[in-house]
Amino acid sequence: MPILHWLTRDEDIRAVRGVPYRLLQEDSSHSYGDPDSTNMLIQGDNLEALKALLPFYAGQVKCIYIDPPYNTRSAFKHYDDNLEHTRWLAMMWPRLELLRDLLAEDGSIWVSIDDNEGHYLKVIMDEVFGRRNFVTSFIWQKVDSPNDNKVAITPDHEFILCYEKNFDHADFKKKSDASILEAYGNMNEAGRRYRDRLLKKNGKNSLRHDRPTMYFSIKAPDGTDVFPIHDDGREANWAFSSNGVARLRDENKLIWKRRMRGTERIWVPYSREYAPETPTRPNPTILLDVKTSRQAKAHQRELLGDIEPFSTVKPEQLLERILHTATNPGDLVLDSFLGSGTTAAVAHKMGRRYIGIEMGEHAVTHCAPRLSKVIEGEQGGISKSVDWQGGGGFRFYRLGPPVFDEDGHIRSDIRFPTLAAHVWFSETNMPWTGKGKSPLLGIEKGRAYALLYNGILGDRRPNGGNVLTRGTLQLIREAVAKRAPAFDGPFTIYGEQSRLGSATLEQEGIVFKQTPYDVKARR
Repeated sequence: MPILHWLTRDEDIRAVRGVPYRLLQEDSSHSYGDPDSTNMLIQGDNLEALKALLPFYAGQVKCIYIDPPYNTRSAFKHYDDNLEHTRWLAMMWPRLELLRDLLAEDGSIWVSIDDNEGHYLKVIMDEVFGRRNFVTSFIWQKVDSPNDNKVAITPDHEFILCYEKNFDHADFKKKSDASILEAYGNMNEAGRRYRDRLLKKNGKNSLRHDRPTMYFSIKAPDGTDVFPIHDDGREANWAFSSNGVARLRDENKLIWKRRMRGTERIWVPYSREYAPETPTRPNPTILLDVKTSRQAKAHQRELLGDIEPFSTVKPEQLLERILHTATNPGDLVLDSFLGSGTTAAVAHKMGRRYIGIEMGEHAVTHCAPRLSKVIEGEQGGISKSVDWQGGGGFRFYRLGPPVFDEDGHIRSDIRFPTLAAHVWFSETNMPWTGKGKSPLLGIEKGRAYALLYNGILGDRRPNGGNVLTRGTLQLIREAVAKRAPAFDGPFTIYGEQSRLGSATLEQEGIVFKQTPYDVKARR
């Protein structure tokens, strides 16, 4: 597969390894609504924030939408969008790598971009996500009014590149379209809409010699044989095979009607089609019906009247289309270039969980106030179409200090759940979902993992919790027995030190690793 080369490529594709794992520290003064909400608004550099999320959310995100800087050589109030091309590629590569690791196996990523970097972005996303996982590029009409600029050509569209994590696993949904019901003009006694369609195929290419196997007789209600014949007498063919006609008859969908052919009254078969309970049609790739930037900015002015709106804000209807296509209620959505908070606002209204990351001060001035108004029940954007009434909450986080020191060792003041997540992730490459109430972290692929740290079993004395002794080992085995009674596999146990000799460890099937020295940041 062709790959894209740029000046600092070798350095940039290894950049993720040098990004520190940082703590996420809640700032409750900017959180809002339900204090137990799992929705997250994170202020900080999105590269470091994405790395911080890995131990907890790797492989868990169903849909990622990002609207990164377009490198348009223009001056924006909220972003430095004047990055030289190599720097832009250097910015995007490691972020795409981390986003890929956070994406669920049946997830998808959608990236807004324009012509300035869109074609280069396609090449590097082919490499990061795999060319076969490319779904399509959507075209979004961002302008809906004539442009008065003096230049001869002004672009009125942008692109959205869509990739799946794994080819054909995303299970996208079609677009809802109630207008489809208009084609079903009849209704039966049970209230179901239906239409009857001629069983005989019409058209110039519907002659017997075109599909000879589709020319056969069907018994009419009076026992006569009916063949597919055009009004001019030419032999045609049926729209169904003989097996298909048999299924129609079994399902009571083969309908006979009398009609005139010349002076003769004949039997004519029809197939009955019922309207779908949920009418849908395939999603178009040219998006002309999801509002524009002008309407999106007007909505933002209504919400945050005393704050200048983003000039690049996306309409809520655009994100609604994406989330409807790619997610279900309860799924996790991530936007690491949150901007003014549109993705999080739409996810909230549509009943999706979300994580939004924004570096600048507008995480406080734009995103948090907007989400607060959503929780209060604001009625702009998609609120009426999804019957949004308010509720829920989000928690506001900032990036804290690194979890590991410069040598890659765990900091001594890290709390148990944080260290547990990093230990589990480094050992299994999976996010940890435990609660931090037991030294047993979990069992994966026939091996149990445990962490003796920070007094998890009571106190810091040798017999209290941080040191591996026969007593603490017995507590770990009891926890395993509750979770998996039949388990008899090996253990990996982290602790300050072990009081068990090497022979005992081998006999018990234990690999012991010492904290903090043997706890490494996964590169």
